[in-house]
Amino acid sequence: MTSSIVWFRDDLRLADNPALRAAIDRGDPVIGLYVLDEESPGIRPLGGAARWWLHHSLASLGERLRERGSTLVLRRGPAERVVHETAKDAGASAVFWNRRYGGPEREVDTRIKASLREDGLDAQSFAGSLLHEPWEVKTGAGTHFSVFTPFWRACLALPSPRAPLPEPREVHGPGRAPASDSLDEWGLLPTKPDWAGGLRETWEPGEPAARHRLREFLSEDLGSYDRARDEPSAGATSLLSPRLRWGEISPYTVWHEAVEAGGGGRFLSELGWREFAWHTLFHFPDLATKNLRREFDAFPWPRLKPTLLRAWEHGRTGIPLVDAGMRELWHSGYMHNRVRMVAASFLIKNLLIDWRHGEEWFWDTLVDADAANNPFNWQWVAGSGADAAPYFRIFNPELQAKKFDPRGLYIDQWVPQDERGEPIVDLGETRKAALDAYEHVKRASRT
Repeated sequence: MTSSIVWFRDDLRLADNPALRAAIDRGDPVIGLYVLDEESPGIRPLGGAARWWLHHSLASLGERLRERGSTLVLRRGPAERVVHETAKDAGASAVFWNRRYGGPEREVDTRIKASLREDGLDAQSFAGSLLHEPWEVKTGAGTHFSVFTPFWRACLALPSPRAPLPEPREVHGPGRAPASDSLDEWGLLPTKPDWAGGLRETWEPGEPAARHRLREFLSEDLGSYDRARDEPSAGATSLLSPRLRWGEISPYTVWHEAVEAGGGGRFLSELGWREFAWHTLFHFPDLATKNLRREFDAFPWPRLKPTLLRAWEHGRTGIPLVDAGMRELWHSGYMHNRVRMVAASFLIKNLLIDWRHGEEWFWDTLVDADAANNPFNWQWVAGSGADAAPYFRIFNPELQAKKFDPRGLYIDQWVPQDERGEPIVDLGETRKAALDAYEHVKRASRT
């Protein structure tokens, strides 16, 4: 008997999984496959926090598949080799997956689809991670968007996102599954030292916890979201970003349940911002390493001072709001979005450190860092990215603290009074230096 393979990637769920549904509908036994690919050209290795989340999310997915009668095969290596080997070992006649949108990932997927079909297998990909495929959203001239508001307006003018697919009650597997690696063998969890205590305290990865968090947010926090979303101590944010990053819940599910709960406006536009980031990455695959606005190649970054970078990374800048955010990040693998913008602005525009250093640190420490949103948002703050207007915006962390943490609750939680040192730079002087650097970019763009 033949079988169908569902190749899981950033879609670690059973509900609203088009690839899984297609495999079930085909009628053959279904085998889940996850490939830890850190060898294919251009594929960016996961950061430490992401590896921790992946371990636990895969454990949850494997358990849920076993409960329904199937199995999750784990294999490591370049996907082009591993997918073919697994299909051969399983006697598979079909391989299904949901699409990825990064440049190297698309190239790998295209080659795999073509070679599987040459071998006589049914290979299909599906839309499961974005509300709209990046090539579907176009300007009137048929090009990609570079400004969010018209992009989101165009999205809203398209047909409404499809209804989410129901979770399958049964997933019939084969009598004998191909050999699988042990998840523990992959060494995704930190051990020497084990720095993940705060992550364990903060998060429960997996699809059931993602669904629970969505219901909790919609019933308890959605009503205050527009008013309190910028206050880091308010607890009004959805905390769904890592769930969406790993595909433990689909954007279709979030969209429709939010609409049914009476939500809309600002919260749905945050889904739109996520879409805009992926839209941008699809058209600019080098987003993590190259300035989107190439005139910013002329930005006069001074020679890197490692002591300043380390002080920022470990929350020891002497700027309370920045330090609070960086310590929250180190403890939990997460940082409130308003504070992310402030911390990023301080690194780039007060310390005059290239945004790529900050992007790399967030890539390693955030549980929700993905290939689109992480570099996209760093470039937005830097002024080198899409819709970065005004590009020279400099957040004053002291004024931001007064406005969004007026009682100091967030700062007090992460930076006790006795741990607050002197600022490592003068905010006024460094602001002037940053504006001078931006003026240099402006002049260079005219020549």
